[in-house]
Amino acid sequence: MLDSSHELLEAIRLGETSFLELKEARFSERKVTGPSRDDLADELAAFANSQGGVIVLGVEDKSRDIVGIPHDRLDAVVDYVKEICNDSITPPIEQLVLDRLSVPSGSGRTVSIVKVEVPRSLFVHRSPGGYWHRVGDSKRVMTPEFLARLFQQRSQTRLIRFDEQPVASAHLDDLSQGLWTRFRTQRSDYEQETFLVKLGMAMRADDGKARPTVAGVLMGSESPERWLPNAYVQAVAYRGSSVAADAVAASYQLDAADITGPLDQQIIEASRFVLKNMRRGASKTVGRVDEPQFDMAAVFEALVNAVAHRDYAIHGAKIRLRLFSDRLELFSPGALANSLTVESLRYRQTARNETVCSLLTRCPAPDEPWLTEGRTHFMEKRGEGVPIILDNSAALAGREPEYRVLDDAELMLTIHAARTEQANL
Repeated sequence: MLDSSHELLEAIRLGETSFLELKEARFSERKVTGPSRDDLADELAAFANSQGGVIVLGVEDKSRDIVGIPHDRLDAVVDYVKEICNDSITPPIEQLVLDRLSVPSGSGRTVSIVKVEVPRSLFVHRSPGGYWHRVGDSKRVMTPEFLARLFQQRSQTRLIRFDEQPVASAHLDDLSQGLWTRFRTQRSDYEQETFLVKLGMAMRADDGKARPTVAGVLMGSESPERWLPNAYVQAVAYRGSSVAADAVAASYQLDAADITGPLDQQIIEASRFVLKNMRRGASKTVGRVDEPQFDMAAVFEALVNAVAHRDYAIHGAKIRLRLFSDRLELFSPGALANSLTVESLRYRQTARNETVCSLLTRCPAPDEPWLTEGRTHFMEKRGEGVPIILDNSAALAGREPEYRVLDDAELMLTIHAARTEQANL
């Protein structure tokens, strides 16, 4: 956006638009005092809530004079913008592009400015003045009706689902060739862009460029958290059966990991985390037989469902996996999709993230000895996952797992550990 110096200078000369805001930077000694923190936060959020835009710091907005920023204060201005994005806007705006540029002023001398490029956000941002959007050359507070519509558009309830939305700050080159080409077949003779669009991993954005979708970065990039900071699994294995009771001990956590990467890799590594940390009992009915604490096919299905059906539109929420001596707890962001209930999970199916599910049905299952034999892909027949979780776990533990919806914001699954004839080893 306004990538060349010529384009930027011409835009400054013509004045503010729906995509351009001009601000003079003011200082008291070395401290940035203007634009005010709240005013700049409102401008940044307005662009993020709209179609994106550029804020140029170092230009007087009414006269359009390029007054510049002292070279030794450029870092202070950049830090000022970053602090505002993190501390004054909820959720924080994290995909900014900040450039320090040297340009000619009206008098012909070379001065420094800071260009802040704000991409269209996947989320709806609140700043100190409320919820703003960009209309023409100024920002406006959203009406309740507009705000409700925007929340709907940027959530899973949209006709274009959240995982199908283009990520404005991502580029096709951000997708790993090794990750997206695994979905090719002998019939997939399209070039990269066409293939990714057909697959749902890319979409043409408002600027006319093909950009990765949310599903594209989740399944096709090595680090989805660059764009969706909480798209990972936080796993913790505890020594006992209660966090509160064990917290007094110095080593109440046996193991912990933040599991990142493309979604299929998160599923594999989270399954391995459970396999590594679960206890094993022993039965001596006929010789010695090691008995697992959890059925790994059920654990695998639970993790597939968690990453496939979680609500990625909820900023700041991650999948949480907690392993105790007597149970496994899995928390997935978002309530049940559509009209599903806890009671109907065994019998009905629905997908919050259709494209993610489609890609997981194409993704070859890992060659792991603990995985159910005969499985070929991460997701097989739709609707069989929950019965496998319930039936396999009940056969091992003597009681069915339990689903609960917490505060209409999180789905919790509890899988009880197997009861062995001998103490856990």
